Amino acid sequence: MNILQVDNLKTYFYTQHDIVKAVNDISFKIKDNTVFGLVGESGSGKTLTVLSILRLVPEPGKIMGGQILFDGRDLLAMDEEYLRSVRGSRITMVFQEPSSAFNPVFTIGYQIAEAILAHQKIGEGKARESAMEYLKKVRISDPKKIFYDYPHQLSGGTKQRAMIAMALVNKPELLIMDEPTTALDVTIQAEILDLLKEIIELEKLSILFISHDFGIIAKMCDEVGVMHGGKIVEMGSAHNILTSPKEEYTISLLESVKALA
Repeated sequence: MNILQVDNLKTYFYTQHDIVKAVNDISFKIKDNTVFGLVGESGSGKTLTVLSILRLVPEPGKIMGGQILFDGRDLLAMDEEYLRSVRGSRITMVFQEPSSAFNPVFTIGYQIAEAILAHQKIGEGKARESAMEYLKKVRISDPKKIFYDYPHQLSGGTKQRAMIAMALVNKPELLIMDEPTTALDVTIQAEILDLLKEIIELEKLSILFISHDFGIIAKMCDEVGVMHGGKIVEMGSAHNILTSPKEEYTISLLESVKALA
């Protein structure tokens, strides 16, 4: 069964001089309990695809057509109240730069507890307990301290773990990860990826994983769509894409990775 099905999605930007077809008629499916990766160079349309799914496209961008079926319902046809009930609860997101995702004037624990209170009918005490539980789940070494710390007091790796905790507290059906390790050094990146693999197996999550790095895609994903110029130019299992690419763009991307190795 598919948790998400995107059909013929088009998101355009209207400028004074031109129409930029940033997401240009793309389609893909994410099955239950699988990791689907979108890979491509910067500017290929990966992040805008995610923002379109969440209906958070910034002006002057507009979703011009298509369907986004989540659990069988078209998100493009839903009202804002329904979308608010889905975002941060049934669909959550881990951003590539947690420093900009957290509010600097509130503690980490407060922000995670607020995410719980926004979507669950429980008291503040239970919300704080749940926030602390998830800080432990993401293997933060001193969760009690981190709970009361502000974002600027944390390292990049700890902030990213806290962001993952906040994304998981409402037990989402679909987790979107937008370049979740880009801002981290190589050692911390490896730790975060290992943590994510463990969480995916334990929580039985469906994931949309966005990256420009084929090495990370190979480690994390079951299925892959290769994006270029707002289109998906090739799609298939991660194994087939990595070992037997068909499209010239995919081949050139893989060759560039080998050249850097």
